Amino acid sequence: MPRRLTTYLQLHKLPLLFALFSLVFYYTLAYQLERTDYFKLFTLFAALFFFSWKLIQFEKWNFRFLLVSGVLFRLVFIPIEPHLSQDFYRFIWDGELVVNFINPYLETPNALMENLGLPIANAQELYQGMGSLSAKHYSSYPPLHQLFFALAAMLGGKSILGSIMVMRAFTILADLGIFYFGRKLLKNLNKSPHLICWYFLNPLVIVELTGNLHFEGIMLFFLVWALYLLSQNKWQLAGVVMACSISVKLVPILFLPLFLKYFGLKKSLPFYLIIGGISLLLFLPFYDPAFLTNYSKTVGLWFSNFEFNAGIYNLAKKIAISMDEKSWDFIKDYGKIVPYITLATAILLTFLRNNRDLLKLISSMMWLLTLYYMISTTVHPWYIISVLLLGVFNSVKYPVIWTGMIVLSYFAYSQVDNKENLLLLSLEYTVVIGFIVYEVVAQLHKK
Repeated sequence: MPRRLTTYLQLHKLPLLFALFSLVFYYTLAYQLERTDYFKLFTLFAALFFFSWKLIQFEKWNFRFLLVSGVLFRLVFIPIEPHLSQDFYRFIWDGELVVNFINPYLETPNALMENLGLPIANAQELYQGMGSLSAKHYSSYPPLHQLFFALAAMLGGKSILGSIMVMRAFTILADLGIFYFGRKLLKNLNKSPHLICWYFLNPLVIVELTGNLHFEGIMLFFLVWALYLLSQNKWQLAGVVMACSISVKLVPILFLPLFLKYFGLKKSLPFYLIIGGISLLLFLPFYDPAFLTNYSKTVGLWFSNFEFNAGIYNLAKKIAISMDEKSWDFIKDYGKIVPYITLATAILLTFLRNNRDLLKLISSMMWLLTLYYMISTTVHPWYIISVLLLGVFNSVKYPVIWTGMIVLSYFAYSQVDNKENLLLLSLEYTVVIGFIVYEVVAQLHKK
């Protein structure tokens, strides 16, 4: 064995061991885990969080080591269907529709399946796989999201696994883009570039984005790219890229008011016009008089019909039920006020914080999104990844803690009726809120 290699192995013995164990555990998660085996899932996640922490601790200046490790962990999932989420069936379904020039915003899968001549590869398997809840609703995925679905359908060779592998390639490339632009942005903000590894090596990111094919990573790639462009004072191009982020997932719309103070009134107006214009162009191919009605109706369901891993909502519901209010009526009423609370918070953060500084702007984005998910009725684990990435630039650790604690919500997957354990959810939010309070107090003491 060459002396240089021997020396390298001796110097990096523990990190290499942690990386090897991580590969084994990711393999177990991908190929040998039943969705209902919660104890096994939880222990695997706990071990992977420990290993990721130790890898960053030992190798934080060795970017090549951490980059290669993160890529290898993702590659483990390439040739396997997700088993912790069934959303990918709907992704491929929508992609097949777009490829065949069928507007996914105008017909539900239930209605389309009545057409015996539907030109969709694997239509029956995709329809059954997506589940009855998804099948009865119009698509809720924005237009650029649909483009990635269509590319997966085209390049997948009319194979479900082929389309999955194409989408996996997209998510891995997006995470590599986040690693690249995230490091550059951290340097521009006078932050240590190794902090991006808290995102890149996070097990929740790897499992939910690469493993389960959620597209938060692609949305965040465009967001981080836009923020990097802002740090370079290329605000016009940043507006174009920001519109792309919104057109993958609608979440960044929440951040738009915050730019008012960052740019000032004179510059913010053309910035908004760029975002609005590009967004309209991307939606234009799908436009139909029924489009707005169908799309807004589908998006609105997330506020007032579904509930999962909710924090403040569960507490409020328990109080409401104790006062003899029906839970169905309560979620309808509660869902109506969530957008107003979020908008009011965005306005307060816009005018009460000094968002002229890019770091403060990113901080406001993080706190706004944190509050939004704290009060939401539905908080799937992959939603928190956006908070995690924004937290990287603000040197706070509560988002990292949250990505670990949110694994408790997977308990519902082990139940036949997906019933949640409110004790576990209470533990999750108590720890997260407690850590937020701790970090805020610690920052106030520094000042």
